[in-house]
Amino acid sequence: MSHSAPFAWSPVGGPAAAAVLGVVLTRGPISRVGIARLTGLSSAAVTKAARPLIEAGYLVELPGVEHAASGVGRPASPLAVCADREFFAGVRISGDELVGVVTDLCAQIRNTARRPLGGHGVPVVEEVAALVGELLGASEEYRARTRRLGVSVSGDAGPVPEALLAGATGLDVTLENGVRALTVAEQWFGEGVGASPFALVTLGAEVGCGLVVDGRLVTGAYGVAGEIGHLPVADGGPRCRCGGRGCLAAYASREAITAACRAVTGRDVTPEAAAALARAGDEEVRAVFARAGRAVGLALAAVVNLVGPERIVVAGDEAAACDLLEHQIRETLAARAYGGASQCPLVLRPLRPEGWARGAAVVALRGLFPDGPIDGRWNGRRSSFPFFR
Repeated sequence: MSHSAPFAWSPVGGPAAAAVLGVVLTRGPISRVGIARLTGLSSAAVTKAARPLIEAGYLVELPGVEHAASGVGRPASPLAVCADREFFAGVRISGDELVGVVTDLCAQIRNTARRPLGGHGVPVVEEVAALVGELLGASEEYRARTRRLGVSVSGDAGPVPEALLAGATGLDVTLENGVRALTVAEQWFGEGVGASPFALVTLGAEVGCGLVVDGRLVTGAYGVAGEIGHLPVADGGPRCRCGGRGCLAAYASREAITAACRAVTGRDVTPEAAAALARAGDEEVRAVFARAGRAVGLALAAVVNLVGPERIVVAGDEAAACDLLEHQIRETLAARAYGGASQCPLVLRPLRPEGWARGAAVVALRGLFPDGPIDGRWNGRRSSFPFFR
């Protein structure tokens, strides 16, 4: 595939271009009329903003389609993203492993790789650089068209690690909290498209929550917004590693569920073995999962009552055994959410390790928008496209 502009050139130099590209990324293929309706831009402004994106190979015009209603008039030529125009690397750093992906411009995973950590004394920065080299080395296109790397971590990291990783990989690097990265990916390319407020909750080694309000990821004044794992769901109760009692994480994290299952069985079961016992009908173990599901439902009800999300996604890793929690989660949420909020759509689905890395890659993709979220005001109107509000 050839491009009419040098690859290093970025076409997203202003709010109109950012809005057009953002809408086509998340809603495309879509006509210019549809883009104008979602962004509040005039048709002429959409055409002007789209032109350099088309010339640079980021957008492509699909063959014209006759208007369905009358069959007359000028055929519409929807705009679509040219997925292989640019690629993005994403790496998830966990306690014992690196998981990496290469995604295209539509956040579809094109390549994956995994690498153990901590076994031979190599600094993490060097391990990440080696993994990225492996990912990009799989294709000349990946190496030639990848200039951004997203890295997700369990906590927060500052600019020093970003600079070290940039020096080691030769890429523009963005570090982000893993749950927030997943939330951005869901906001742009998943259940969160068009939904604001929106919430994503993760279950597994940790219990986390990302919130999008008015189209923006919420971090809060102290950087702890969304710490649903430390929301109290019981008076007293088991002790949490934060020092408190009755936190959601003390009931529903992988460690908490496994510890409770070991206590009722008297056996040193693994998370997988505990789930197998519950599925086989062990009533005491099933009660542990039911208690965890109720705790998650209570926490979700608090989120729904406080924030009023249009939709909630609960994503759990394999060991989280969401199928064993789902009934109690849904039942408790419906019972404890206030009024119409009890109808809040809830999606539960598995979360593979590559999903975390994909979230990091989407954070890197967000680097196409150098000015970040924009206010969406053109011609005196406000954009209805949620990310750009």
